[in-house]
Amino acid sequence: MSAPDFSVEIFQNEYLPVGAREVNAIVTVTSVDSVASNQPAASAAEIIIVDCSGSMHGAKIAQAREATCLAIDAIRDGVAFAIIEGTVDAVVVYPGKRLMAIADDRTRQEAKASARRLSAHGGTAIGQWLRLTRELLQARTDQLRHAILLTDGHNGEGRRRFEAEIARCEGVLRCDCRGVGTDWDVGELRKISTALLGTVDIVPDPAGLAADFEAMMQSSMAKQVADVELRVWTPRHATIRFVKQVAPTVEDLTGRRTQVTEQAGDYPTGAWAAGESRDYHVCMEVQPGVVGGPEMLAARVSLVHSTPDGPQTLGTGLVKAIWTDDEPLSTRISRQVAHYTGQAELAQAIQDGLEARRRGDDATARARLGRAVALAHESGNTDTASLLANVVDFVDTATGVVQLKAKVADADEMALDTRSSKTVRVKK
Repeated sequence: MSAPDFSVEIFQNEYLPVGAREVNAIVTVTSVDSVASNQPAASAAEIIIVDCSGSMHGAKIAQAREATCLAIDAIRDGVAFAIIEGTVDAVVVYPGKRLMAIADDRTRQEAKASARRLSAHGGTAIGQWLRLTRELLQARTDQLRHAILLTDGHNGEGRRRFEAEIARCEGVLRCDCRGVGTDWDVGELRKISTALLGTVDIVPDPAGLAADFEAMMQSSMAKQVADVELRVWTPRHATIRFVKQVAPTVEDLTGRRTQVTEQAGDYPTGAWAAGESRDYHVCMEVQPGVVGGPEMLAARVSLVHSTPDGPQTLGTGLVKAIWTDDEPLSTRISRQVAHYTGQAELAQAIQDGLEARRRGDDATARARLGRAVALAHESGNTDTASLLANVVDFVDTATGVVQLKAKVADADEMALDTRSSKTVRVKK
């Protein structure tokens, strides 16, 4: 099997002032469109998990049924799939028992008939839903393993059990999470989506579920390459400070490192579709060099694809360091590094501000959300700025002076929270 085509680009200012130790670089990884032509589609498995607790009664369960049917229609022939009913337990409602079906015209019709019989009853135990999902997928050898998880409420299990089930799912599947309405916990779903390399979002109106489910399944069906890692090699005595995905969303991967050799470690990036591009911020601390000395290789960043025949290197970029006493050279800021440093700060400022608002610390909430407003306008992140406008009144966007709104709809606050990590790409 030929390796898929990827490009790896490095953006940085390699010139450092005398004695400086910190090296920053933005790594842009792109899977070129030709992936589709030279890489056979990886085997795939899909599971749709529908919250069927009692609070889903009425429009929520009715719209969830139809959304599930649309997602089933988007599954391509040959893909393994199942539907799980989630309450205080987890049950495979299609194809039944502890099995998965293979998508074709007949099984899709049968699955939709089962989906339309889903009803609201019982409680919520999300860890149980994840456990059954993991067990179904671990029984198969599919390369691409993905789940859609929908809930409208808080998890009823103990925190330790819930987090243990999430941990057991890491590396087994990707999971996109959606909360319908406003009575669910953003933090709970974010734990799942972050650990399982998926997305989290709010669907405030159940009528929006159908389009969202269809889009998630179509996106999953576009994935062609699984188990791709960002491998970072550094010289001896160098230390990785952090590795973050910074576009299209901010995700801190630092704690997800798997040691490969004494000087190299892998960071998970999940599955890729043809034409997809993502940016990563790599920051390391190195031993300072001498002015006028040779260029140092501060890091080698490679994209590695795990295959049955061993790892394949798909692309490599070099992060360099040169020490200089030329101040104009060493103080020049990389546009890419500056932009994404601001976008990561924007996400953190929003989450800090909302947390302060929830605990009644208005001064901190104004300061942090004001900083978010300034960063959003400075970077041109108009989507985030619009979400912020639902929570605060802008007084001066340039300096981040805001006033907290007296009344904020729960859906507006949750939308800002769930979408806080979405970033805008740096302008080329």
